[in-house]
This record gives sequence, structure tokens and C-alpha cells, in this order.
Amino acid sequence: MLAPALLFLAVMIAYPLGKVIHDAFSQVNLIKPNVSGFAGLDNFKTILNDEHFWNDAKNTVIWTVCSVAGEYIVGMLAAVLLNQKFKGRAIFRTCVFIPWLVPIIVAGMTWDWMLNTDFGIVNYLLTHLHIVQAPINFLGDARFAMATVIFVNIWRSFPYYTISFLAAMQSIPGDLSEAAAIDGAGMFTRFFRITLPQLKSVSLVIVFIHVIWTAINFDFIWVMTEGGPNYATETLPIMIYRYSMKKFNVGAASALSTMMFTVMTILFVFYYRKREKINSQAG
Repeated sequence: MLAPALLFLAVMIAYPLGKVIHDAFSQVNLIKPNVSGFAGLDNFKTILNDEHFWNDAKNTVIWTVCSVAGEYIVGMLAAVLLNQKFKGRAIFRTCVFIPWLVPIIVAGMTWDWMLNTDFGIVNYLLTHLHIVQAPINFLGDARFAMATVIFVNIWRSFPYYTISFLAAMQSIPGDLSEAAAIDGAGMFTRFFRITLPQLKSVSLVIVFIHVIWTAINFDFIWVMTEGGPNYATETLPIMIYRYSMKKFNVGAASALSTMMFTVMTILFVFYYRKREKINSQAG
């Protein structure tokens, strides 16, 4: 009975993963089919000696940490607000999920137009309201590019956090908050002492998932900046694309993919142990 599922996993996951690891230690080039053979650690040395590797690694960390932190904070605030009783709450709960439903390429291109220096609505408002003297090149200036793509990514992804936290908040007994309020606990005290601890488990799961999703995300940055300007927003997944589809060096691209896979595996082990610790405490 498990044979179809095992076959599916073998074909769709095990074989591609094994192929990537194999190519990481082999000479593989898309336009030079005669180049082949065992490469040892040469592909890894090529990646580590790339002049942009450490900058891309730093960009990946900044992109991932700032995006996930921003999504968590904004998502939590939105969930707390939507968990209150007010008129039209159902409408707001529906509308807040819209950014997550928008395809990445549509969201990226739309924000690209909105942030355009010449005809973008954002620069139009900033200049006409005299907030800035001249239009800002959000995506073409290295000083603003990374912060801009992080902001747009937070805008698109925070609804996922909001819905997850809101669903978890519905399961928290209201008696706990009411009893704390009667005892004199303020709004912030009730949140940090009652609500937030109850969200520990769902927070761990959603943060871990989004750390992986964000770290390996390629399409969002590529649609908006293609890693520019001057590598200011290039992350490791875009570097993999550059090696495989522009330099056609599949071996080096596979080596970098293997390095990222190793890091993600370490993160998974950490997550698993943390998850087991939380479950044991809850039990």
C-alpha cells in the first residue's frame, strides 16, 4: 500500500537530491558536455573563492532574518487586533489575507511599478506631500534596495502569520484573560504572560517554515531587482541561478545548493529538538 507513495518520494525528491549532491562533486557544464569526471572539492572552492559569495551570504541572512522578524511582528499585531470584537471584523479578516493570495510575480511587478522613480505612485505622493525633495530610486539605489524588497516581502507574507496566530488565539480559553484582568493585569501583561506563551508552539513551527522559505526564495527578489543594483540584493539562490543558467557551471551551482541544504538540515535538527522540548514540557 505504501509502494506508490515511496515511488513518488523516490522519483520526485530522492533522485533530484541525490543528483544535486552527485553533481556537486563532479565536473558538469551545460555548454561543455565533454567536461566530466570527479571534481572533488573544486566546485566548493570555486564558490568560496567567488568575490560575491560572502556578500551574498550576508544578504541572505539579512533578507531572511529581517523578513521573518517583520512578518512575525506585523502578523502578530494584526492577529491581536482582528481577535478583538468590533463591527465588520469578518470583512477585515477576509481582506487581510489578500496579499498572501496575490502571486509573487504579480505582487513584485506591481510594487515595481508603484516604486518607479518616474511614474510610481509612491514617489508621486512623497514629492507632492513634500516629504522628500526628489523622487527616491528605491530599487535602483543600493542604499534602499534591500530594505525595499524586505518591506514588500513583509507586506505579502504577514497575512499567513496573522491567520495562523488568529486561529491559535481562538483556542485560548477566555477565562484566563478575564481572570487576569480581574486580578489587575493590564493589556500588555495579559498578552505577554497569557497569550504569547500559548502561541509558543505555533510560533516555532511558522518561524521555522518561513526561515526556510525565505532563505531559499528566488523569484521575489529576481522579479523586483534581479539581485541588483551592483549585487546589493543578490542572495545565495540568485547566485545559484547565476552559476547554473548564466555561467552554465552546474557543478558549482550544485555545490552551493548542497551547502545550503546542509545548513537547512542543521536548522531542521535544531527545530526538531526544540519542538520535542516544548512537547515534553506541555506533556
